[in-house]
Amino acid sequence: MALTRQQLIKSYLDFFKSKKHAIIENVSLVPEHDPTVLFTTAGMHPLVPFLLGQKHLLGKRLCNVQRCIRTQDIDEVGDSFHHTFFEMLGNWSLGDYFKDEAIEFSFEFLTKTLKIPIEKLAISCFAGDKDAPRDLDASKKWESLGIPKERIAFLPKNNNWWGPAGKTGPCGPDSEMFYWRSSKKAPEKFDPLDDTWVEIWNDVFMQYNKTESGFEELKQKNVDTGMGVERTTAILNKLDDDYLSDSFLPLVKKIEELSKKRYVKEETKAMRIIADHIKAAVFIVADGIFPSNVERGYVLRRLIRRAIRYGRELGLEQFISEIAESVFDIYRDYSHLAKNKDKILNELEKEETKFLQTLGNGIKIFEKLVKDKREISGKDAFLLYQSYGFPLEMTIELAREKNIRVDEMGFEKENSKHQELSRTATEGKFKSGLADNSEATTKLHTATHLLNQALRIVLKNQDIHQKGSNITPERLRFDFNFDRKVTNEELKEVETLMNKKIQEKMEVKREEMNLEQAKTSGAQGIFESKYGNKVSVYSIGNFSKEICAGPHVKNTRELGKFRILKEESVAAGIRRIKAFLE
Repeated sequence: MALTRQQLIKSYLDFFKSKKHAIIENVSLVPEHDPTVLFTTAGMHPLVPFLLGQKHLLGKRLCNVQRCIRTQDIDEVGDSFHHTFFEMLGNWSLGDYFKDEAIEFSFEFLTKTLKIPIEKLAISCFAGDKDAPRDLDASKKWESLGIPKERIAFLPKNNNWWGPAGKTGPCGPDSEMFYWRSSKKAPEKFDPLDDTWVEIWNDVFMQYNKTESGFEELKQKNVDTGMGVERTTAILNKLDDDYLSDSFLPLVKKIEELSKKRYVKEETKAMRIIADHIKAAVFIVADGIFPSNVERGYVLRRLIRRAIRYGRELGLEQFISEIAESVFDIYRDYSHLAKNKDKILNELEKEETKFLQTLGNGIKIFEKLVKDKREISGKDAFLLYQSYGFPLEMTIELAREKNIRVDEMGFEKENSKHQELSRTATEGKFKSGLADNSEATTKLHTATHLLNQALRIVLKNQDIHQKGSNITPERLRFDFNFDRKVTNEELKEVETLMNKKIQEKMEVKREEMNLEQAKTSGAQGIFESKYGNKVSVYSIGNFSKEICAGPHVKNTRELGKFRILKEESVAAGIRRIKAFLE
């Protein structure tokens, strides 16, 4: 009998619940307390403050399934295992158990719950270097459970080390588990270069803190694990292709039906890209993001338009919402998808219509570019790709009809340059402080609470909520829902009110309470599935009260003077304020 994604998720959560782990919420793809990345990229992402020592309301043992988006793999999608959207299973110890128990739990779940024969398992551990010793603690534990020495490989830092997320912070060795996916007998010795061995789980042991000067042992040692639902489901169902698992197959079948083509050979790449990108787009819109030319909105727009471009290769047009219907069927366990279905489909249809018009404009530009020319330069080919959504193949096809050559190498050079800039920007955003609880960012984070309430008061609108933020040590950026431009007079009034409250030297107080108590106490928050039963509520005097996970100052006198730099529109009904503290 095939193992479904829901069966795998249930088995995992039930197992760790039996090991005294609390199940935490599957939170939004938009990070609530980490403005340094665009999307939630892993199950550990929302837990950073707690991995750094803050007390979690549900205890020291946690587990969940978390929806994730990784944008760095967009150009890799098209093979059998890269995905933009995926689900991650994870269990955590926040200063409770460490290597021995973590490895025991992993081994028991794999061999007893999932019934994987031990002869199909292999392990990798950290080989050691100048910063940290060879991880013999992990390897000896695996051996004690029955994994032969020959099946344990010691690999360097780029294979078996996690973190830190920024330049400094928690980090440590990890131990990866591999499954022999062939029906043939697994070799006695584990060869990590043999791709018949596929990684299915990773246990990270956060035992060090990287400082400016080197590495030191952490006082609170943590365990962070990650198991991809799509890959594990495919492997356990003896599938070489994640897109044939129940997380994707209904999408693939719908694409086959509409295109009247089969998921074989030359069609697989286009179908995988369409299935992946439409699924990711559905989940991103469901979490309140709309297509735009900046940040999350740009990623969403790029995914939709890339799906449309590959759809054209299969002869599809005006097809996005029809294929998107399959996402709602696959993920019936996500109630917020069904709740927002009409809005999601409407946004996808609008973007598709807009892009088809853009493609029409692109063809006109193409005609201008090729007039009286024998070659399209790499720069022009990239312009068509970047600005008008023309894949190189489309430019080549149109050029061929006119007997014109395309500088493909020049295009690749421009594309590589662009990808490097995008990668650097993404990494820079990530490295700027996934775990940045510096004094400056802590002050600015606290200021966003005051700003949220000040806007409600000045604009006389209690329905205003934070829709996103980005905080660096230099400034804050705060997005909120409002249907018109905020006037200069209103901005001045907000600024004055903020500084008045700062000067009142209000105490910032944290309380733990259940969700119902938080609601009745008047705490602000979007009361959906993002919160667990217990929450942290931060009160700033009698002025502001919000559900939040931190970090915050102790008193508003620490903030200094608040200044607004700019107010602007970022999407329909969403405004943005940029500000700083003097």
